[in-house]
Order: sequence, then C-alpha cells, then structure tokens
Amino acid sequence: MSPTVVIPAPSSRPGQKAFRAGLITACAGLLVGLDTGLIAEALGFIGTDFHASTRDQEWIVSVLMLGASVGSLGAGTFSARFGRRLVLTAAMVLMFLGAGLCANAMGIAQILVGRLLIGIAIGVCTFTAPLYISETMSGHQRGSMVSTFSMLQSAGILAGYLLGGLLSSGGHWRWMVSMPMLPTALLFAGCFFLPASPSWLIARGEDTKARTVLRALRDTPAEADEEFTCIKNEAAKGRISGLKLLRQQPGFRRSVMLGICLQVMQQLTGINVVMYYTPKILQNAHFGTSGAAWATVLIGVINTIVGIAAIFMVNRWGRRSLLCTSAAIMACSLAVAAGITGLHLSGGIATLCLLGALLSFVGGFGLGAGPLVWTLCSEIQPLEGRDFGVGCSTLANWWADWIVSNTFLSIVSIIGFGQTFAGFALMNVIFIVFTLTFVPETKDVPLETIEANLLSGKKLRNIGE
Repeated sequence: MSPTVVIPAPSSRPGQKAFRAGLITACAGLLVGLDTGLIAEALGFIGTDFHASTRDQEWIVSVLMLGASVGSLGAGTFSARFGRRLVLTAAMVLMFLGAGLCANAMGIAQILVGRLLIGIAIGVCTFTAPLYISETMSGHQRGSMVSTFSMLQSAGILAGYLLGGLLSSGGHWRWMVSMPMLPTALLFAGCFFLPASPSWLIARGEDTKARTVLRALRDTPAEADEEFTCIKNEAAKGRISGLKLLRQQPGFRRSVMLGICLQVMQQLTGINVVMYYTPKILQNAHFGTSGAAWATVLIGVINTIVGIAAIFMVNRWGRRSLLCTSAAIMACSLAVAAGITGLHLSGGIATLCLLGALLSFVGGFGLGAGPLVWTLCSEIQPLEGRDFGVGCSTLANWWADWIVSNTFLSIVSIIGFGQTFAGFALMNVIFIVFTLTFVPETKDVPLETIEANLLSGKKLRNIGE
C-alpha cells in the first residue's frame, strides 16, 4: 500500500476542472450523433450514385453497428489495461480514418469499410465516455453529465441534419460524410487534457496519483479523501476478472442482465429507425425530397431541445419516473403514426399529424430513454465488474441496433409502415412494465451504496435505497 502523503489543495476551483473533463468527454456524443444525422441525409444520394439496392442501403447504415459492437467488446479490455483517456484518443484516430475513406469512396465496398471503422470508434466512445464520466464526476454531477453526453448526441444529429439539408440541393454526399473529420481532430487534441480516472489508477495501485486527481476534481480535500477511501476499500476486496465475478456473484449476474435488457429495450423503442430513416418515412407520406430533408431537421431540433431539458430534469424527477414518462409518450406517438400509415390516410392534415407524431416520439425518447439508459448502465455495476458489465450492455445496444436497422426497410416492404410502428408502440408499453418491475432509483445515490445493496442480495428495483 502506498504511504499516505500530504497533497496541497489545488488553487483553481476543483469543480471547474471536473466539469471541463466531463464536458470534453461528453463531446464524444457529438460525434456519435453527427454521423447518424449525416448518413440519414446522405443515404439516398449514395444509393443513387452507386445504384444501391434496399439491402445495400440497409448495410450501409447497419455495418456501423457491427463495428460498434466490436469496439464496445474490446473497449472494456483496452480501457482497463491502458486507461480511459488513451482508448478515447485511439477512437478519434479510427473515426478520422473512417470518415476519410467514406469521403473518397469509389464504390459501396469502400464506404462499408469506412463505416466499419467509424463504428468501431463509436462503440469505444459509447462504452468509455459514460464510464469515464461516472468515475470522475461526484454523485450530484454524475446524472447531469452523462445526460450531457446523450444531449450532445442529439445536438450532433441536429448538426448532421442541418448540414445534410444545406448540402442536399446539390447532392454533395461526399462533403456530408467528411464533416466529422474536423470535430474528431479537435476532440483528439482535447483528450490530452483529461485527468486519469481515479478508479482506474487505484485498480493499478497508483494511489498517490489517484488521490491527487480526486483532490483536483472534488470541492474539498475531505470529500476527495472520503471518496478515495471508499474506492480503495472496494478495490482492496481483490481484483478478479469480470467472467469470474459473473460466475461467483449472483448480484453481478443480475446487474449485467439488467444493463443488457435496458439497452435492448432502448433500441426496441424504435428510435434509430426514426433517426436513420426519417427522410424515407416522410417521402412515403408524400413529402418531397427537399421537404423531407427539412422536416428531418425539425426532428433534430426537437431531439436537441428535449435533450437539454433532460439534463436539468434527471436530477429532479429521478430515473424511474422519467423512464416511464418517456416510454408512455413514445408508445402513444407510435400508435398515432401506426394509425395514420396503416390506414393510408392522406392529405395535409394527416401528413402534419404524422410529422407531429414523429416529433413527439423523438421528444419522448430524449426526455428519458435516451440519456437514462446510459446513466443507469454505468451506475448499477460494481467496481470490480464495471468494465465487463458496461461492455456487455453496450455490446447488447449495438447488436440490437444492428438487428433493427438492418431489417426495418425489409420488414416495412412485407407488412407495411402501420404494423411496423404498432409493433414498436407495443415494445414501449413493455418498457414501462419492465421499468416498474426491475429498474432502481439511483438519483443522488453514491456508487458504493448501490454496489453494497446489489451484492447484499437486495432486489434490483431496491438497490438505490
């Protein structure tokens, strides 16, 4: 054990340094969203230039999820070995290379390779960024900052829609897919200013560095020392692999399964169907190409506004109530969309009602299911198995996303938009039941308390007490 050392408190306000670190990390969400918005606008032009079939277009969208599943699967091992900062930095390099390949593509195969690299980078980011934030933020900041990560995804989607809308008149899809390169380079530089995760440092036996980092991030030395002691006590219980902990600890098996189910349910809400295929949905409802592009921008605006509101609501309302409210709004919205498209209603009023239903759906997702699933998945895992547990849930998210995105157009061609939307509406009703039955309230609860309750055998819905 490292000797106790006296470390002077930093002269600058510690809370500001923690906020800056969290904000830089949360900006990874901006890149995730930017790609989503840009590919939604670029997909039609790519299909036209390369004569892509429906299946080709599904693969152009969904190959990213396969890459993301690979990235999230390896992120746990690499972030545990090399640290959260270095892994985030490497992800920026992959994203830059992938965007460059897509921008200079000579065929569909090159686009698929580029989007696979982007997907790997995104998988790493969606695993590492919420994990890093949860380990560096204090309890009262944690929910808001992870929600900021989600909100910036929404802002990125809006930026992608806007840029795509501006470039769509000329069909400049190569400019669209090259847009992530600049923010990627900026975030690459920002990664060098991040402090190391205190939990990761303690796990490596670097106690002095961990205490220094905590003193720099927390409001008072006493708060930093108390948190250091808690993390140290957890780490002192012995470090074992995630798989071994999974076999030995029933509580960990339950938290891993809860994280997986939360991420699968998030994708079964239908959010990425709307985000990736909104232009096609609206064109089917007799919007023109330009009208569909700018209506898609409006969806991005709502997604961003609600994402900002969620940052302030998450620590007031709590996790469970926001999740239930979110799923209820989405279920009702998709039921309306199912009725309009299933009955083949036409005319200006029906078209505006469909757009309103999509806007309401996206707003409902951004209110709770978007930010809170990522927050909960990083909160419910014990320290020893946190990398493994978050990795499993992130991997589940991308696999579910791939299945939904890779089959949506094909399913619609068989059963139509109406029944497809009705199926997603039912999934949101199931999400409400699942939340009430299993999801704990973790607002303002220290991670160490959640872990102690979990491993003591409390029911999942009670581990935040």
